[in-house]
Amino acid sequence: MEITSAMVKELRDRTNVGMMDCKKALKDSSGDIEKAVDLLRQKGLAKAMKRAGRDATDGLVHAYIHGGGKIGVLVEVNCETDFAAKSEDFGEFVRNVALQIAAANPMGITSEDIPQEIVERERAIYMAQAAESGKPQNVLEKMVDGKMRKFFEENALMQQKFIKDPDKSMQDYLNELISKVGEKIQVRRFSRYQLGE
Repeated sequence: MEITSAMVKELRDRTNVGMMDCKKALKDSSGDIEKAVDLLRQKGLAKAMKRAGRDATDGLVHAYIHGGGKIGVLVEVNCETDFAAKSEDFGEFVRNVALQIAAANPMGITSEDIPQEIVERERAIYMAQAAESGKPQNVLEKMVDGKMRKFFEENALMQQKFIKDPDKSMQDYLNELISKVGEKIQVRRFSRYQLGE
């Protein structure tokens, strides 16, 4: 199938990936735009994994005040270079992370950052609820594991659904930015303040 410039432009508009990469993805997918999108996402994730070992010591600290001064967020997001830190895409990502934290109130950046005593307490509550069903132990464990996955999706920032695009997680959003910018990027830390808490 012939790959037209209109097809390349459509894929580029949807993914923000370079034209040559778009053209190659379209060739590899025989002109199927949906398959090409998937190929580019996989490639971006592979690039993100390669960059995971690098040092990210530059970046931005951003303050966000929400709800007429009722909620405040301070977040630090790191990247490898000052050039990336000053890019529009990086700045938008940092602002969106602060907005996500204000709106979704995560307990930690990843599931490992949520205090162990909270995780154990939740697991115990879910186990007690599941035990009332009278099902066998192996079924109870699966039920509890499913509830814990949901708990982490709601309370770990990188597992939360992105409030501006619920079809992807914050980790998906981060991976897209890493593949676009070409550097390691990480949310280092945050503080969230709510009036009266």
